[in-house]
Amino acid sequence: MIFDKKETTTTVFQENIALNEFLENLNGGYPKIKNDNIIVNLFSFSKLSTGDILEFLELSNAHRESGKSFVLVSNKVAYDETPDQITVVPTLQEARDIIEMEEIERDLGL
Repeated sequence: MIFDKKETTTTVFQENIALNEFLENLNGGYPKIKNDNIIVNLFSFSKLSTGDILEFLELSNAHRESGKSFVLVSNKVAYDETPDQITVVPTLQEARDIIEMEEIERDLGL
């Protein structure tokens, strides 16, 4: 697992491992990045389903409750099939844009 930190955002890249191992590693490394906005880059997974995305829901909800952003990046899932509680975007740039907008909203108290 690779953590790439820039300012208040950490992008998590995964190694070529199974999704359940990746989630285990992410949960294990979470204390190191819990105070950052998090982008999880899932591009190296050749197949992802909505069910796979839902595996991140608990961590996403907990992280968002702490006042930080949590965004998944994948172009392998239908976005209209993912629940509104989890943010999934097709590109890293969109993930950065979402985090920037959420930071502004938090600063304004919205």
